[in-house]
Amino acid sequence: MEEKKISKEEMLKKGKGTLNEFKEFISKGNVMDLAVGVIIGNAFGKIVTSLVDNVLMPLIGMVIGGLDFTDLKFHIGEATVSYGIFIQNVIDFLIIAACIFVMVKTLSKFNKKEEAPAEEPKKDEQVVLLEEIRDLLKQK
Repeated sequence: MEEKKISKEEMLKKGKGTLNEFKEFISKGNVMDLAVGVIIGNAFGKIVTSLVDNVLMPLIGMVIGGLDFTDLKFHIGEATVSYGIFIQNVIDFLIIAACIFVMVKTLSKFNKKEEAPAEEPKKDEQVVLLEEIRDLLKQK
């Protein structure tokens, strides 16, 4: 196989182009929106985790006979499989997903603009007259 040699100038040119694209990407503001979303999402996740761990799971445990999900585990040899914690994490995920679904649906209702029914454009008087003549000729 023949190796393609890239000159130093070409590498610098490609590097500068990539750097300029990166600067443009950052300056658009999308990165800041994304960062804010990640930070708020992380805080929201902590709130939901606390809700699940400290409120919902104890109530669910009482309903099904005082069972603490964090204690649900089994041993295979020297390995311990803590499936109760997995169940709690699944419930965390479902609650977060439901909250996000409700937020997105609510925001989409606010952002949805009512579309006015499209009106038929008014025809020129000559066009209307020609159409009437055409229709009369078809009838004969």
